[in-house]
Amino acid sequence: MCTLQLADTVQCKNRPHLRGEYNVYSTFQSHEPEFDYLKSLEIEEKINKIRWLPQQNSAHFLLSTNDKTIKLWKISERDKRAEGYNLKDEDGRLRDPFRITSLRVPVLMPMDLMVEASPRRVFANAHTYHINSISVNSDHQTYLSADDLRINLWHLEITDRSFNIVDIKPANMEELTEVITAAECQPNQCNVFVYSSSKGTIRLCDMRAAALCDRHTKFFEEPEDPSSRSFFSEIISSISDVKFSHSGRYMMTRDYLSVKVWDLNMENRPVETYQVHEYLRSKLCSLYENDCIFDKFECCWNGSDSAIMTGSYNNFFRMFDRNTRKDITLEASRESSKPRGTLKPRKVSTGGKRKKDEISVDSLDFNKKILHTAWHPKENVIAVAATNNLYIFQDKIN
Repeated sequence: MCTLQLADTVQCKNRPHLRGEYNVYSTFQSHEPEFDYLKSLEIEEKINKIRWLPQQNSAHFLLSTNDKTIKLWKISERDKRAEGYNLKDEDGRLRDPFRITSLRVPVLMPMDLMVEASPRRVFANAHTYHINSISVNSDHQTYLSADDLRINLWHLEITDRSFNIVDIKPANMEELTEVITAAECQPNQCNVFVYSSSKGTIRLCDMRAAALCDRHTKFFEEPEDPSSRSFFSEIISSISDVKFSHSGRYMMTRDYLSVKVWDLNMENRPVETYQVHEYLRSKLCSLYENDCIFDKFECCWNGSDSAIMTGSYNNFFRMFDRNTRKDITLEASRESSKPRGTLKPRKVSTGGKRKKDEISVDSLDFNKKILHTAWHPKENVIAVAATNNLYIFQDKIN
């Protein structure tokens, strides 16, 4: 069983809005386990991606996907109920029409707040391989879904067909050299999107150029230093996430060891590179043996595109200020996240004499990892997911 849990700030009628206090807003079942009888494969119910749609009215809409099926959900509130029906009693039983001697006007009465989640659309049977990305377009009418070899374009109102806009599947699968790892729509131009690959490259495509975007408009790749090439080079260069800045001028990519910021007008190298956990380079052999080297870390921008955030191991997450080039490592744990508490910077010792507040790289817990991060679009509020725990932090309140 895979459920979605939404959080909301706590607000009481007798006191003002309290920042920093959150409660569960709604929990609902998103996907059920399925079975592909043609391929004799079980489709897990786990959710791969969640994307919010821009709010158009009082209800909220989101897209959620597992490996094969995408669903559009509507989350709405109800705090009133109708009373005073003519044809039925208050308990719902139908009344005898011959006993009705007068007409009543139904009235709306207040009731306890109830949050309802209802599936509005189900988009299925369009992906042969596991879906790794969904991205809502800036026209608010279409969205992309990507798997290892193909990218499809959907209309939110049409569930029985989609358009295949990228297909990198070779005629002979033995000639396959790379797979699609992530895809993202440009936030201001509905015809532009990018997708990243396991080879560390990013392709920008324009849907105005052709119906099938197999030929990219721009190709972003950083030349590899031959002196640093190793057995693990191709694995650690695989891009796990790509995100456009809110302005649409830049895009950010995350590989295993670093975060890179690219200017869309410069394809040959990134304009900024931030090392996330360079101290793990000497541990790549053991990380390969325990499969941690294949972990997919996400990254995100703050609302003004001046800072970026991504996760690491030992429940650490890293934040980088693009203006000052300062960075900080923080830890998400129950001990360090008490209400009104202040997070203390953490440092990792790579060798030699370890200082009092430092943690040795050999002591890092690779089972504790932060793969998913999110930044509030307008405020300094962040959310990080550490295994089955969600931590929400905000800037200090005076």
